[in-house]
Amino acid sequence: MGYHAVHALLAAGHCVATLSKPPLPARDLFPPEVNISLGDFNALEDRQIISLFSGCNALVFAAGVDDRVVPRAPAYPFFYEGNVLTTDRAIRLAREAGMRKAVVFSSYFLECDKRWPELRLSEVHPYIRSRKEQAETCLRAAGDDLGVSFLLLPYIFGSMPGRPPLWKPLLKYLDSALPVVFYPEGGSAMVSVDEVAQATVAALERGEPGAMYPVGAEDLTWREWIGRLLKLMGKHKPVLTLPKWMVKLGAWCVHTLHKLRGLESGLNLVPFVELQTRLAYLDGNHTREVLGYLGAPLQDALEATVTASLEPKTPTKDK
Repeated sequence: MGYHAVHALLAAGHCVATLSKPPLPARDLFPPEVNISLGDFNALEDRQIISLFSGCNALVFAAGVDDRVVPRAPAYPFFYEGNVLTTDRAIRLAREAGMRKAVVFSSYFLECDKRWPELRLSEVHPYIRSRKEQAETCLRAAGDDLGVSFLLLPYIFGSMPGRPPLWKPLLKYLDSALPVVFYPEGGSAMVSVDEVAQATVAALERGEPGAMYPVGAEDLTWREWIGRLLKLMGKHKPVLTLPKWMVKLGAWCVHTLHKLRGLESGLNLVPFVELQTRLAYLDGNHTREVLGYLGAPLQDALEATVTASLEPKTPTKDK
């Protein structure tokens, strides 16, 4: 997402500097006018960060740890350090460096937490709790001097040079020899990296302090989403919807395996099924209207994801 945000910011006429962990995933990733710094944010001293931030008037924080990571138990300290403490420090140092605006990439699970309080998402799931505390901590660190807004991001698709998409394992499953695809009921909002980049620019230029902007392009059931991926892959397989009890049984098995290995997921897998099997949709049109950007087609991003995820098959020679 950071890669596409940089290009969108340049196209909007902004000067951009970046900080990310080495190495760069590909040569000529950005044009020469982008000031690229390589390093571990958490390993740098405050004075080094402030020096990097000096002369800039806005920050985009696109780092953090993802719910796909399964750390050692207990999970919350890991997510607290990666999503709460790190972002708190970034906002605090941005404020000290004289910045006036910031945009933090967050999760649409915060919108789900507000919509379905009976699921107690931020209480039950360490990852979602870290995202909620991240937002609260950022606002305290920003004070009245720095306006922070948040992009609540759902399932994201697209590609960039030098890195495979995070969806590669799923696409390998769809590309397997299994004649049927098994998936739960429910669905989700989905968005392209290009639309996230547009929303980033718009939030920096027009976002309100403390505002949370859900970003979505299309709402799809899991069956519709899998069907579109299969079509892009040239596959013709039926998608079989699993009953909720079976999904919970599978989640319990994975949870038990994690526990035996001393691990804990950021999403408490068995109760997470209650969210996974709902229609977690977003009103992306409202955010586009409020922030004033056009959006980008999801289909192009799905195609880019498929193309970047599947290695070309080597043709077999006729004997």
